[in-house]
Amino acid sequence: MFSVLIRYFNTTDNDLGYWGLDYPPLTAYHSLLCAHIAKLIDPAWVELHTSRGYESASHKLFMRTTVLFADIVIYIPAVILFCFYLTDGSSKKKVATALCILLYPGLILIDYGHFQYNSVSLGLALWGVVGLGLGWDLLGSLAFTLALNYKQMELYHSLPFFCYLLGKCIKQGLMGKGLLLLVKISLTVLVTFAFCWWPFLSDPQQILQVLHRLFPVDRGLFEDKVANTWSSLNVLIKIKTLLSRDTQLLLSFALTLLFILPSSIKLLIKPTLWQFKLALVNSSLAFFLFSFQVHEKSILLPALPVCLLMNELPLMSIWFLLASTFSMLPLLLKDGLLLPYVVTSVAFLYLGVYLLSALDRKSEEEFRLDSCLKLTQHCLSKHTLSLLVKFTFRVSLVAMAGLSFTSVVLEPPARLPDLFPVLVSVFSFLHFLALLLYFNLVQLTEPPSKKGPKKTN
Repeated sequence: MFSVLIRYFNTTDNDLGYWGLDYPPLTAYHSLLCAHIAKLIDPAWVELHTSRGYESASHKLFMRTTVLFADIVIYIPAVILFCFYLTDGSSKKKVATALCILLYPGLILIDYGHFQYNSVSLGLALWGVVGLGLGWDLLGSLAFTLALNYKQMELYHSLPFFCYLLGKCIKQGLMGKGLLLLVKISLTVLVTFAFCWWPFLSDPQQILQVLHRLFPVDRGLFEDKVANTWSSLNVLIKIKTLLSRDTQLLLSFALTLLFILPSSIKLLIKPTLWQFKLALVNSSLAFFLFSFQVHEKSILLPALPVCLLMNELPLMSIWFLLASTFSMLPLLLKDGLLLPYVVTSVAFLYLGVYLLSALDRKSEEEFRLDSCLKLTQHCLSKHTLSLLVKFTFRVSLVAMAGLSFTSVVLEPPARLPDLFPVLVSVFSFLHFLALLLYFNLVQLTEPPSKKGPKKTN
């Protein structure tokens, strides 16, 4: 395990500035396993020092094969189990939902094109959802703890998992069965953490170094043109210059907490699978929009729970997932992924609209905002709302296509070299902010007597 330990320290053999590891231990173990397999095939791929910058067609094929293998082992089975056991409808509809989730272009482009293993952490988190949805609370807790120990960004999903399990324990009675369940869950989480961090536990300095790598506050509030609040606000107000780093940290923490708490409290009071899925969306999207040091690829974290709503809210889910892929356009163009971006996005749009009848739903089952519509029915009928949303959806698609086209074929003005990335990020940010408000409305305005689309445990 020594080779894993040094991955977090700057040495002559491990240059953190070149390719330093900034993920939790499970990522280190996975990397080590892949390296051993690579060495068996071609030692030049992983030779110390000389392999830096090494590229070959066979090496790229190997790396993408490891992503596919991880998908087959972890992500794809979780998607299939979720769709067939935790969604309503016919077998045909469940197959269609699973196909649309698996064809989500954002995850495909980042993991296979940009080359990452987001499907591992997201797949483990989805196993957590499946476990809780089927009533296997210990399995669900174990899976999500593994996800958190693979990528720290799974903190985006952590509060809904906590509130759902705590709410369930409270519902069963904290002086009886609920207390026993709480103890079992706590032990499961602690033992799993201890198992993942075992090589580091002998020296507190190692743990502190890993945590320093996981949470690099020195990088500032944001770096690239990411479609969140701070990067978008920076277009008008240079917030990184006006506020100290400590103030930026405090402000981002306060706003993130403010937008997370309502949905989390609702989930704590009413721990149903429907509320759980909505809380996962609202929590992860609030983290993306308001938290400190967000990368554009972090939009994949809200995208996963949005995928889980595709059966109930197909139009709004497809809209979000297309916008999330579009928000990463500057990164995709940098990686030479224009053609895959266009092909996967068009295919996803067509199949989503066709297979899930996203534009053909009856107005009363489209948006799940019955409580709000009752208050506004004198000025905005369900039919009018449906037409307005569908029109806005089409306009949004045209705008995304237009911005994609201009980003490729037009040269920005010399005095505004980042014009197109800024337009993409701000345009995407407006979508995400509006959809955050929408998903919160859906969750918070659900009538107390109304059951979710799927029975609870």
